[in-house]
Amino acid sequence: MAIYTEISFSQVQLILKDYNIGHLKKLIGIKKGIENTNYLLITNKNKFILTIYEKRVNSKELPFFMHLMQKLNAKQINCPKPILNKKRKFLFTVEKKLASITSFVHGKEKKNHSLNESKIIGNNIAKLHLATKNIKLYRKNNLSLQSWFALNNLIKKSKSKKINRLCKWIDTILQDLKKQWPSNLPSGIIHADLFHDNIFFLKKKFSGFIDLYFSCNDAYVYDLAICINAICFDSKFKFKVNQAKALIKGYQQIRKLTQKEILALPYLLRGAAIRFYLTRLYDQLNQQKGAIVKVKNPNEFLQKIKFHLQYKQYEKISQS
Repeated sequence: MAIYTEISFSQVQLILKDYNIGHLKKLIGIKKGIENTNYLLITNKNKFILTIYEKRVNSKELPFFMHLMQKLNAKQINCPKPILNKKRKFLFTVEKKLASITSFVHGKEKKNHSLNESKIIGNNIAKLHLATKNIKLYRKNNLSLQSWFALNNLIKKSKSKKINRLCKWIDTILQDLKKQWPSNLPSGIIHADLFHDNIFFLKKKFSGFIDLYFSCNDAYVYDLAICINAICFDSKFKFKVNQAKALIKGYQQIRKLTQKEILALPYLLRGAAIRFYLTRLYDQLNQQKGAIVKVKNPNEFLQKIKFHLQYKQYEKISQS
């Protein structure tokens, strides 16, 4: 979430004439995140999120996200629910960009999770995966292994010698990873962006997942790898083994991992770290002028790549 496109109170008032969600009382820009422009709408009836789609979101893929969130809500998975306007459409245009309004997920992110909260997160990731099993939707993961080579080559064009050296190092890791990348793993629709800020708790209870705009079809265990990298390291990049174990234990209480998935996890953890390092570095090098956004530091994932290259005790994290 971020603010790339600024809109006024009166513009939103006009938009809401096409909806049955009440009269606008307050409009607040949300500065967190990096992908789309988001505003909190407070009406006399409830809170809502207005999203203006920017950057990586392909407009042709927006129906996938709208229908996915709609179907997940129908299956009791708490996430933003797209609101239909009076024309029975999810999408509209503002400032020549597509936009939507969704329900507001109550709660907030937590920077540090207890072991019990990690287990609860694991429970809910598994529930999400099981819920998507029979959803007849498909979206290719546009940020999978093959795309990392292309992204690394784009970054390599930077004038920085330090970045060029890092790109050559990443390329070596990617070539090796390509040879070992697991195939034919249990797959379906995954969240693909399970970070602290997309996992909400209300007090000590899990309240929902937000920001499903990277959701795609891929290996279920890859979603776990992304989440482990995101929430199971401390501020000094020390791996919190017990937290990772709690996350996996919680997941397996709902959906049992296969032996093949467990064996694949070390490669997926390394790959997930590379994916977020490259996209964060690219965003840092290609910041949009005038945007109100805090670009996330790629160094966090550079350290995690280094960790995964030397860590040899992955069997510990799959033990329950």
